[in-house]
Amino acid sequence: MQRCTSSHAPLPRHRTTHTLHLLALLLATTVGALASGPVLAQAQAPALPAPGAMRNFPEAALRGTLHIDASGQAHINDKAIQMAPGLRIFNPQNALVMRHNVLGQTFTVNYLIEKSTGWLITAWILSKAEVAQPRPGSTDVQRNYQFESDATAR
Repeated sequence: MQRCTSSHAPLPRHRTTHTLHLLALLLATTVGALASGPVLAQAQAPALPAPGAMRNFPEAALRGTLHIDASGQAHINDKAIQMAPGLRIFNPQNALVMRHNVLGQTFTVNYLIEKSTGWLITAWILSKAEVAQPRPGSTDVQRNYQFESDATAR
């Protein structure tokens, strides 16, 4: 029996080729997974509306001005309203906004009131284009009658 004196004996040809094929397969799989990662993340992420794009609001959504003061009390059209524990506030790009980030600020919003409790459950901060769209509950009063005090003086 012949023994090799060197500690670095060459591998048989078939084992070397097999090892190289496995390394190439591993490298190709890793590169493919890394390349497809951002594509999969983009496909799964919810699409944000483009700036200036109109969002679809529920039929029951009303229009008003929202102000959350430092005590955590919400006011819609200058009337105090209780905020639901799960209140969601969305910015014009439809991303969630935390309550503490909007303290002391006033926004024109579309909002939903929870019917069973009367609490504010959802509010959407509107863009300028969305404010221009008419909505029930807006501050523009429309009626089919006129009071005598509304008539202009002659």
